[in-house]
Amino acid sequence: MMKLRKLISAGAFIISSVITANAQEDASNADSMAFSWGVKGGVNFATVNGDFESPDSRTSFHVGLVGEFPLADIFSIQVEALYSGQGFEVDVPGGLFSGNETLEYQLDYINVPVLAKVYLFKGFSLEAGPQFSFLVNEEIDSLPNDNAGDTNTDEAETFEFGVAGGLTFQTELGLFATARYTQGVTDILKERPGIQNSVNNSVFQIGIGYKF
Repeated sequence: MMKLRKLISAGAFIISSVITANAQEDASNADSMAFSWGVKGGVNFATVNGDFESPDSRTSFHVGLVGEFPLADIFSIQVEALYSGQGFEVDVPGGLFSGNETLEYQLDYINVPVLAKVYLFKGFSLEAGPQFSFLVNEEIDSLPNDNAGDTNTDEAETFEFGVAGGLTFQTELGLFATARYTQGVTDILKERPGIQNSVNNSVFQIGIGYKF
């Protein structure tokens, strides 16, 4: 009788341990599958390609919000809304002492990338997907390092479609670092009679952020 009681007690202990472990695992999985959001920012190295003669890059910044929607343990959809400074620089004759003058063509967007995100291992992911960009500012700056020299223009399209791809490493504390390249698909310049241009944005981004 005593042995039977011991066996029953041992069995009850084992079953209780298994149930507790499964509950903890389910809670952990539920946490990993929960929606998360955060903030991010970083530096842009922007230029254009296409029917344009190799302009210099414009160094600017991006900043905004990130939201991640897990669909499986290793797969999620990430949507962002970022203010992004883009464009390019070009040297033109006629600067100080008959040298070259640097002009900066500034194209600032609200970018909305919608990325498929695959985790190769814990904390490290690859992401790729379409990006929808909405122009919020366009100007030519003859004094890129000064507040003066801005000239408003109306040459760029107000919407651009592109693709983005990159990688992210995130710590358990929610801090993350990311590197990404975006390539415009649609032309950024408006059509002009007798002029056909195919010019697209090209941006390399390095950023850091935090997810809550």
